[in-house]
Amino acid sequence: MTPFRAVLLASHGTPGGRAAEKAAFDLCEGHGRVHQLTVVPDFWKGMLGDDWLNNAAVHVRFGRYVESQLEREIAEHVAQTEAEARRRGFGYSCEIRLGKPAECLVAAAGAGSYDIVVVGSPRPRGMPGYRSRLAVETLIKALKVPLVVVPHPGR
Repeated sequence: MTPFRAVLLASHGTPGGRAAEKAAFDLCEGHGRVHQLTVVPDFWKGMLGDDWLNNAAVHVRFGRYVESQLEREIAEHVAQTEAEARRRGFGYSCEIRLGKPAECLVAAAGAGSYDIVVVGSPRPRGMPGYRSRLAVETLIKALKVPLVVVPHPGR
């Protein structure tokens, strides 16, 4: 496959996301650029555990805890991905969006000029972790550039 100058990478640090990162870097040509999109699925907005949180102050405190934990994890992952991009001589940028993964990816692709979009495939059944349900059909219908879906390393 021909190297690309501008790659939009969807990754959030899971094993499937890491496989997508490797593929994105392998597909990017020297002096190219990788833009990483990290989507925080919108279900996180409601992660206040209202079954057991019984007052507003505790709700707010727990919400801030969840947000700060996500921010820490994302910042750590972005730093690792950026270091690899720099090591390979690529330009790197990153953005974080809250919403539905496919809709956020389509919006990010439409907001920039990319040659290709790279995502990881869903994790195989039986593997631990939340399945954020990337609506691939939405991507196929809306993207105006090629889409590469990288196989999960657990397959």
